[in-house]
Amino acid sequence: MSGTAGDPRGQQAFGDRLWEATAERGALCVGIDPHPALLEQWGLADDADGLARFSDICVEAFGGIAAVVKPQVAFYEAHGSAGMRVLETTMAALRASGALVLADAKRGDIGSTMAAYARAWLDDRSPLAADAVTVSPYLGLGSLGPALELALGSGRGAFVLAATSNPEGASVQRATTPTGRTVAQGMVDEVAALNAGAAPMGSIGVVVGATLSEVPDLSAINGPVLLPGVGAQGGTAADVARILGPRARLALPAVSRDILRSGPSVGAVRDAALRMIEQFGFLTGDQ
Repeated sequence: MSGTAGDPRGQQAFGDRLWEATAERGALCVGIDPHPALLEQWGLADDADGLARFSDICVEAFGGIAAVVKPQVAFYEAHGSAGMRVLETTMAALRASGALVLADAKRGDIGSTMAAYARAWLDDRSPLAADAVTVSPYLGLGSLGPALELALGSGRGAFVLAATSNPEGASVQRATTPTGRTVAQGMVDEVAALNAGAAPMGSIGVVVGATLSEVPDLSAINGPVLLPGVGAQGGTAADVARILGPRARLALPAVSRDILRSGPSVGAVRDAALRMIEQFGFLTGDQ
């Protein structure tokens, strides 16, 4: 596989690595969402120690089987510096196990502040460096330039929020621009331009809610499509197939609660993840 153009390390592009990982392990992104109610359900304290135990169970359950694991950064930030240390350790352990790590941070800002966010999540020198990070473009996709440039220059990736399933998002994302496109479609089209010509796919993805009945045109995206909302929120394999159609190989369904509620047994959590991976085997031709 080719490395990312301009990458001083010659590392494979994230799009290449993700394509290979999903071919080997199945097209699924498993979330780590240690919110207080789930910690309580697992018999763990809502503190840094409970967070660490929860995360260790998830690493043991997912690290060897999932193509992508997505820690929700907010639940670690809520515990301050101790929580962020747990996140650093968790991300390092996941990557050592062979999983790709998607930091669900949803960062978005301008100028030097955006550049600092990019360094935090995408720079080799940062202990928080992930394989990819979620970013919010609603200060304009151009404001994400520092993150997108660093991602493409370091063999990493980014997932740009485009069409989310929360009801409040529609008033912004479905608004029509002077070009006649919706705002969400404009985001998708700009990301598609960044991925043009990449093979087997580009390294900049978009986020599209799996429960949406109306979605942007994804025919030119040529990059991964993260589809949260599968499972407990009502999204199904049929929804994923409907949204991506003939481009199903680009789909990356994201599942958290439907798997995590099986805990705290490592075996039970792993089995739940394996069942979900099997459910989406059609995305990589495994069914």
